[in-house]
Amino acid sequence: MNIFQQIIYFFLQMHEKALSKKLSRHLKTSSRNSTSKTVLSKGVTLTLNAETEKNKELVKKNVADIVKSCYYDPTKLLTYIESRGTKVVKLDNADKILAVIKEEEGLVTELKGIEAIYINLITNSGFSLKSKPMFVLRNGNIDPYYMAHQFYKWYALEMKLPGFDFISQKLFKIYLNSDEAILSNLNLDEMTGLKEAINRDQEATNFALEIAKSKEGAKNVLDKIKNNGGANI
Repeated sequence: MNIFQQIIYFFLQMHEKALSKKLSRHLKTSSRNSTSKTVLSKGVTLTLNAETEKNKELVKKNVADIVKSCYYDPTKLLTYIESRGTKVVKLDNADKILAVIKEEEGLVTELKGIEAIYINLITNSGFSLKSKPMFVLRNGNIDPYYMAHQFYKWYALEMKLPGFDFISQKLFKIYLNSDEAILSNLNLDEMTGLKEAINRDQEATNFALEIAKSKEGAKNVLDKIKNNGGANI
């Protein structure tokens, strides 16, 4: 085999590997996370999520108890969060600072790459290509209903409910700011992760709405929660 044939053969091999990898993404028939398994068979989707459902009920009960015991006070909830080892950072103009990496105030889940370097530097968390989940907020008063929404998501993350991994959260943020065209390019793992991320956000929103509905003067907060989160898949 001459050098010209070797070069052609090499590029054909690379092309074949690329096609095989792309094909395997779309032919995968099962996806698993920490507490659920999704299986595709002949156009039917089967989700085995008894453990996830059990943990969801536990999260809702525990969050309700903790929030009530803290008298719905955001400061006390942040103190509780810090006591569990999650960093809480207050920054002037936090909303503008976070907007640079398309994040919002409250819980910032794990980031990687440039975004992780940025969040680590502005929060004095060292230099790393990976960041830990943390709370980043502006100085000043925090609305209790919005805090309840964020606290719920944090506690769900602590309880290891699925949907908080880096890829799922990244897809969720893209999905919130785009049309459903993104779904056509996702493999089963990505689709399942996105669905879980959406579920966690909806659960947090519903929890905050339940609290807000039982109190007066909640309209502005309800609008804020609705605008900042919640989606369907």
